[in-house]
Amino acid sequence: MTGKTHIIGGVAASLAFAQITNYEPAILLCTGVIGSLIPDICHGGSKIGRALPILSKLINGLFGHRTFTHSLLFLILIAVLLHNFMPMEDISAGLLVGMASHIVLDMATKRGVKLFFPLRWNVRFPFTATTGATSEYLVFALLSLLSVYFGYGIILSL
Repeated sequence: MTGKTHIIGGVAASLAFAQITNYEPAILLCTGVIGSLIPDICHGGSKIGRALPILSKLINGLFGHRTFTHSLLFLILIAVLLHNFMPMEDISAGLLVGMASHIVLDMATKRGVKLFFPLRWNVRFPFTATTGATSEYLVFALLSLLSVYFGYGIILSL
């Protein structure tokens, strides 16, 4: 998936999560977008990889692409770090929701992810989308509609 699809996925997931929690929707939304980009730190050509090239190169050299940073182990590690060092739960929740949305979206690609890293199993959905193809644009459109739907729900609840 491309960066824009991950971003709209983070938006949709954050707004949906805001519907079922008492966290501040604006904070969830902003941090969900940031979180939706974090797993691709392992790819030098990604938005976050270009922003942090040294860290990206180091992580890619150690683990490769779509392995550790696309795993449950990474999510748990980040959750523990955020729990211990981030005083605002809204920020932590948004980051984790965004990261989880990224991983789920990459599970919808042919390559899948190493969800159970360090085990070498590739996990992907039975239906997949090709990055940059019509199928990804359909995913983007669906996520856009979901973002509007969940955003509208938040506005109504104010």
